[in-house]
Amino acid sequence: MKLSGPFLFILATLMIDAIGIGIVFPIMPDLMARVGAGSTAEGALWGGIMMSAYAATMFLCGPIVGSLSDAFGRRPILIAALATLTIDYVIMAMAETYWLLLVGRIIAGMAGATYITATAYISDIAKPEERGAAFGMIGAAFGIGFVLGPALGGMASGWHITAPFWIAAALSALNVVFGLLILPESLKPENRRPFGRGDLNPFATILRAYAMPGLAVPLVCILVFEFANMVYPTLWAFWGRERFGWDGFTIGLSLSAYGVLVAVVQAGLLPRMTRLFGDLRTLVFALGASVVGLVGFGFADAAWMVAVLLPIAAASDMAPPLLTAFAANRVGDDLQGLVQGVIASLSSVAAVAAPLAFTGVFEYFVSDSALYLPGAPYLLAVILVLAILPLVLRLRHF
Repeated sequence: MKLSGPFLFILATLMIDAIGIGIVFPIMPDLMARVGAGSTAEGALWGGIMMSAYAATMFLCGPIVGSLSDAFGRRPILIAALATLTIDYVIMAMAETYWLLLVGRIIAGMAGATYITATAYISDIAKPEERGAAFGMIGAAFGIGFVLGPALGGMASGWHITAPFWIAAALSALNVVFGLLILPESLKPENRRPFGRGDLNPFATILRAYAMPGLAVPLVCILVFEFANMVYPTLWAFWGRERFGWDGFTIGLSLSAYGVLVAVVQAGLLPRMTRLFGDLRTLVFALGASVVGLVGFGFADAAWMVAVLLPIAAASDMAPPLLTAFAANRVGDDLQGLVQGVIASLSSVAAVAAPLAFTGVFEYFVSDSALYLPGAPYLLAVILVLAILPLVLRLRHF
């Protein structure tokens, strides 16, 4: 699709949001220690609880946010979400206790994040056959943001442990201003639908989506893949510190390298592969790359192995935008926000359960088990990815 002004703005917005998210990752172990965690394993568990709290709130609010954007338009909902994220980062910067940090993440989850409305916006302006590549560009924007975010966070933490949060708050506030000045509305009045009481019930909305023809298979695949892929943001900093003794700067550098690779894959490789091989074959390739990468990280015991595996893991990130495109192409314009909200809720279900599961496995295999295996959570994730492969192959019939 053409790189129009609104599309470029959405990409820039998501890139800045990714900077705000990624800027925090390198300092997570030190942040948990600051609020009372006594060990790396305990810090990983506390961090996992924070991620789960955010995801649980996101699960409850995601379908509501998506449905609100179907009823009132994408622009006002997106601006409100950006403003709420700004407040969240300020709270995180000022927090000196674990419970206040937890409150901050709950507020961020209530915003519904910007991703829901942004993907619905892209669905509005992209043709059905262009959506896979367009959603891939969203991944590229996030990749670029993760190049800058972790590196900036690692450096800013040298000034003060809270400096990354203040930077993220400033960037989010600028996003609000840019959105007010530049972003047009994408959803035409004739394509809007009423917001009803049923839209306030996330469980009913999710069941409604699963009942729509052709949606159940891609939604199940999204849920399971997102659960498996949560092993990376949940444990990367803690795994790197435990396995290789990495400090915040090195963790940030590795995340930035991954961000570069994701940007290259999403913006360069994904559109070419979908043109040559189609969405389904590209998706199967991405799942294969996911299996290889997760097995590799499960047994990696040298930093050079991480360097080899990062490009393979980046290739697996083609799967989410392709699955999202399969889902988006099953519904009309008046339901794009609802579907994107349901996808966000399913991702949140994964994000609630996955940090608790993966950090529990990590803590066991670095503290309590006779077998020392910090990479055990990655091996658990492999099983999940392999489990959805038969379902993915069914998508050829839709």
